[in-house]
Amino acid sequence: MNDDLKTLYGLVRRTRAGVLDWLDSLPSGVLTRERYDFAFGSLDGIYTHIADCYLHWVENVGLGRERRWLEGGSVPALRSAFAIVDEVVVEALALFTDPDEPIRWTSPEGYEEVLSGRWLIAHPITHEFHHKGQSLALARVLGFPHPGRPDTDLVPPFP
Repeated sequence: MNDDLKTLYGLVRRTRAGVLDWLDSLPSGVLTRERYDFAFGSLDGIYTHIADCYLHWVENVGLGRERRWLEGGSVPALRSAFAIVDEVVVEALALFTDPDEPIRWTSPEGYEEVLSGRWLIAHPITHEFHHKGQSLALARVLGFPHPGRPDTDLVPPFP
């Protein structure tokens, strides 16, 4: 697949690693503390949802494999979940030889979409950053704001 997508996903992985390090630094119980006024209820719920989204679009829709769900509950569990996600995305990046080749998909509700390998990689990335912002807002509400350094935006290209 397109080398730009491989490079972008590498930056996403490094960015996520920093967020997981931050989540690991929070006091016990904060990761799973429920706030029902936030989608997915907890920091753990948000990051489990992000991982599930990658598997849905990349593994299930893109690679045509059976749907599987990942478990969270702790930062080590989230790291394991994202290790699975990384394997799937790296595999897809190698297998999607034409990033813009149309891929037809029919949703469980019966509507049809025409997608592409590029979209199947880019959509979960943008989705992850959307929910990363949500997780930062939730952490502030819980009284544990991100310290801001390093920033949680996409990491710079050169470590």
